Amino acid sequence: MSEALPLHRLLAEAVPDGLPVAWRDGGWVTRRQFVVEAAAWRAAFTAAPGRRHALYFEDSLSFAAALFGAWHAGVEVCLPGDRQPATLERLRALGCGFAGDLPGALQPAATCTPPVFTPLDPRAARLLVFTSGSSGEPAAIPKRLDQLDAEVQALQSAFSAALDAEGPAWVAATVSHQHIYGLLFQVLWPLAAARPFCARRLEYAEEITTLPGTGPLLLVSSPAHLRRLPPAFDWAAARQRLRAVTSSGGPLPVEAAEQSLALLGQSPTEVFGSSETGGIAWRRRAEHGERWQPLPGVDWRIDDERLAVRSRHLPDDAWWPTSDRVQALADGAFELLGRADRIVKVEGKRISLTAIEQALLADGTLAEARALLLPAALGGRLAVVTVPGPAARERLRQLGRRAFNEQLRRALLATLERVALPRRWRHVTTLPADTQGKCSEAALAALFRPLMPEPVWLERGPERARLVLPLDPTLRVFDGHFPGAPILPGVAQIDWAATFGRQCFELPPRFLRLEQLKFQRPLEPGMRAELLLECRAGTGVLLFRYESEQGVHAGGRIVFGAADA
Repeated sequence: MSEALPLHRLLAEAVPDGLPVAWRDGGWVTRRQFVVEAAAWRAAFTAAPGRRHALYFEDSLSFAAALFGAWHAGVEVCLPGDRQPATLERLRALGCGFAGDLPGALQPAATCTPPVFTPLDPRAARLLVFTSGSSGEPAAIPKRLDQLDAEVQALQSAFSAALDAEGPAWVAATVSHQHIYGLLFQVLWPLAAARPFCARRLEYAEEITTLPGTGPLLLVSSPAHLRRLPPAFDWAAARQRLRAVTSSGGPLPVEAAEQSLALLGQSPTEVFGSSETGGIAWRRRAEHGERWQPLPGVDWRIDDERLAVRSRHLPDDAWWPTSDRVQALADGAFELLGRADRIVKVEGKRISLTAIEQALLADGTLAEARALLLPAALGGRLAVVTVPGPAARERLRQLGRRAFNEQLRRALLATLERVALPRRWRHVTTLPADTQGKCSEAALAALFRPLMPEPVWLERGPERARLVLPLDPTLRVFDGHFPGAPILPGVAQIDWAATFGRQCFELPPRFLRLEQLKFQRPLEPGMRAELLLECRAGTGVLLFRYESEQGVHAGGRIVFGAADA
């Protein structure tokens, strides 16, 4: 493993002038050019009033030059995650000047002193990063340069041997350096490890196939990007070059990890941590499953069922309590059991479930509201269960479910970001409760499990239709029928036949009777059942038959009649 340069000596160290630092605008930017650019920024910050500046850049190399130029000018840097007007107003209130791609922002000096640098004081150079603020005002988290350097050294120790076995892999990212994960993986670690990087952020992961050269690559990505990899794209060139894919900023769904391995040839290296704690642990799901391995130099223990950590990534040597419940495993690893608080991450943003509930209850028309993040098996979406009061029940009756849900979403936009809007809704007369009267998250999540499968239509004609029904084990219809040996209830088979029959044929409105009903073989979870439907026009008789690879499972006739029949 090659050593990474300490960040406080990054510009003071004797490094070959021609060493490539970044790929920008179709060509390589050398170490000498980067140092000259940093010196121009140092001159600009030295001449500017104020000792605190917010940096916002689209280009990662320009950002890196401004960052180190600011530190060498004795300026404290603020790192906003976006440039929305409200964000800029908060920064002004903190006494920040602006630099980079912001209105009226500071730009590098046209002329400057020779680009000669002395080492920084690693405890004096500082950075302010911000949480997303979904539960209120964004919190400013101070970071010293020695904390950032400790994290870079931990990443180098953990991953560089495999990553750079064929020479320094260069780095491309779909994430922004304006957040702590992108800052470390896209800018600071590559600079310290002499690993060149792409100055432009990739909008889509498939853009890695357009990058020049044939050498090894590291893709710095996120769950939001990895779960949207297009399977139809030709990933062969990417698989040849990629040596690692990293993911952070939120949980990576199992299916996204599996798809990344299948398409990119890499099981993503997931990094678990927070803005406050820095990196804590890592895993590759194909190798480690649910086990998280602590990063080098990170100590951990369990305090009151919650994870507590201690490392040089933190401001002092004290134990830092997190809100994550964990279970200790062998060999120093642990398994995450979920958050103990009411903050969840969606698309890399921290969302307060309590804030969603309070906003929904604000006008008094909903009696109760419970927000939750559905498990990956149910889509991993933000969801809400409400108990409408009398006025809301009447509005729901008049508008219908879709329009009523959209009305609630529009009301939430007044106080929440769009990413925090719930995607799934259930409206009930009472919240589910256990024998102790408690409403558990598992009981709420169960309300979002589908009752019937999504059909795959094979044929839809005027008198005949065929469809495939994947019998997912999570379907609610299997609950309690029977414990330990679930099978599809006969009443559900009849209901599904009638429901899909009405989607295909003009059937009279009233159910009259069942005829020739037979159940020959049970339908079990995991099967793919084929449903055959036949109806002769004007008869009101629907014939149905369930089949699978095992043969015929059930069949019969449902007779419908007019409303007065």
